[in-house]
This record gives sequence, C-alpha cells and structure tokens, in this order.
Amino acid sequence: MELSNIRARDLDKFIEDYLLPDTHFRKQVKEAINVICGFLKERCFRGASHPVRVSKVVKGGSSGKGTTLRGRSDADLVVFLSNLGSFQQQFDRRAEFIQEIRRQLTACQSERGVQFEIQGSGWWNPRSLSFVLRSSWIDEGVEFDVLPAFDALGQVPKGYRHDFLVHEYYRPDPQIYIKLIQECKNLGKEGEFSTCFTELQRAFLKQRPTKLKSLIRLVKHWYQTCKENLKKPLPPQYALELLTVYAWEQGNKETIFSTAQGFRTVLELVINYQKLLIYWTKYYDFDDPIIAQYLMMQLKKPRPVILDPADPTGNVAGGDSRRWLHLAQEAEAWLSYKCFKNWDGSPVSSWYIQLPEESKDGWTCAIL
Repeated sequence: MELSNIRARDLDKFIEDYLLPDTHFRKQVKEAINVICGFLKERCFRGASHPVRVSKVVKGGSSGKGTTLRGRSDADLVVFLSNLGSFQQQFDRRAEFIQEIRRQLTACQSERGVQFEIQGSGWWNPRSLSFVLRSSWIDEGVEFDVLPAFDALGQVPKGYRHDFLVHEYYRPDPQIYIKLIQECKNLGKEGEFSTCFTELQRAFLKQRPTKLKSLIRLVKHWYQTCKENLKKPLPPQYALELLTVYAWEQGNKETIFSTAQGFRTVLELVINYQKLLIYWTKYYDFDDPIIAQYLMMQLKKPRPVILDPADPTGNVAGGDSRRWLHLAQEAEAWLSYKCFKNWDGSPVSSWYIQLPEESKDGWTCAIL
C-alpha cells in the first residue's frame, strides 16, 4: 500500500499492518545482534598485538530506540574501549580498531556458520565498519554499523540501560560536556563524538509512549519514500525523529492522539524549517558558564537548529539548507493527499505549536 493513498482515519492500521516489525523478524534480528555482541566482547580483540578491553557494547540506532521499521534490518553497535582515554584518542585511533574488527570478522566466518559482506569505506579515518551478516537461520541479511568509541560516560546507572526500566533523573557530570566542547573546538569536529552518548540518545526515545514511537515510524517511512522518489540529498533521518518528538511535546503530550494531526504537524514543521530552533535540557543545561556560553553560540547559528539532546556539539539539522528545501517542497505537496483529509474532505488540523523568532531584543514566539 502507498502511504499517499491512505485515508487519515486509516493511518494507525497502516502502521500496524505495514510498518511495525513482526515477531519473527524481531527475533531474527535480535539473534543476529547477540552473535555480533558476543563476538565483539569475547573474541574480537583476543589476538590484538596490544591488550584491548571492551568495557561495554551498546545497541543504538532504530533497534536500540525501539523505532525499527518492518523490513529494514539495520543495527548500530557502539563498542566502548577502555584503551581510549579521550575524544581525541577516539578520533586518532578508531581506524586502527576498525581494521582489527574487520580482520577478526573475516577470520571467524567459518567457525560460526555465518558470512560477512564487509563494505569498503573511502575515508582514510572512517567512523564505523559496515557489513551485512548472512546465515541459514536468517531470512534476509542484517546490516550492521560497528563504531569504536571512548567511554566518556563510564558506568551509567544499571537500571538506566535496561530496555524495561529507564532512570528518569540521570544527568552526566557537566565536566564530561566541558571536555567534549573543548576537544571538539580543538579538532574542529563538532558532532563527531555523538556515539559516545549513544546510551542517552537511546533512552531519550526509548522511554516515549508507544503511540509516539508509531508516529516516528510513520515519519521515517515518509522520509524514506521521499528519499527514494527525489534522489536528492536530504537532512539526516535522526533530525526527523527529534522533530517528531518536539512536535508531540509542544503540541500534544498525550499518550493517545490523532496520528494524522501529529503527522501533519511534523510536515508543517519541515515546511517551516527556516524557523526551527530546537534543544532540550534533559542531559545538559545553562547552569555551567562554559556550557551555557557554548549553547548560546550554537543557538545563534543559522536556522534550522536542532541540537542532539545528548550531545550539545551536534546540530543534527545543520549543513546544506538545500537538503531541507528539497524535503519542504515534498512536504508541501503531501499536505493535499488523502492522509491529511477528514472523512468529509476537509483538511486535518495540525497541533498548536509556537516557533521562536529572532528580534532585536532576543527571541519571541511565532505561532505555526
């Protein structure tokens, strides 16, 4: 079924029938992830020339956040290494660790009855190793990105990391973010070390209501449809996920809501991308003067600005504004489709959202 042909009142059924992963699919992906996690923890660095210790492996991406789309079997695994003592060391040494992971994957294929299709990277210092795991017990290949990282957070409270329990009040020591800001400035690499905060990124979305995660799936499906149709560069998908959370927080914040209204609100925010100034203060705020000064500098950058809730150096909406223009033009066209029409043909209303506008005296609010 094409999303553009779905009526507004049928969007929830469309999500259930076509976007939610089925139980069999989830089980296979989980087994594949367990295989790779076990390999990374127990086998990968045993033969390394210098001792390497894996402090933890964290599942990120859609699989970790609980927003996986049916048929899209991708998983991000962040490998935290005790050998990395700073963000600078992560940048300097990650290629070395990626090369060792590649070597060990190739060596252990026959032992585990799996095949790895390792994808090459044209970068001299890649952030990740990408490969597809195939096996007789998996219906289709599972795509992996493995990313070595500096364990900046250390041991996050145990309950916080578990899928079934999220610690609401955990906040990293501000010194971690001060160190991040200083090293990013030295390297000129803002947003480069977001992987170090994967646990926080995951928890930020994982704890959300089921209905909101369904809306995120719908927006991601729409985004993928636009990407396939346009064949043009678009903003990062993560920016759309955060934009959906923002729309819900500002416009609704209920566990039960109209999916069509939420969907329309997100698309209207995309159309108004030049007004977006979005950030959260769950894990960092303006209390520390160094962090506050940096945040003010970030918020003065050209719109759109969407700061990663776990990493103040990462403006996930930044870069080439033409990417947003392409998506905004597509969103404008979509608002005339069936999925935004009520049963009587009238347009579905959007949620009430206020967007900040800049004035001589600071920021004021504009109503979307």
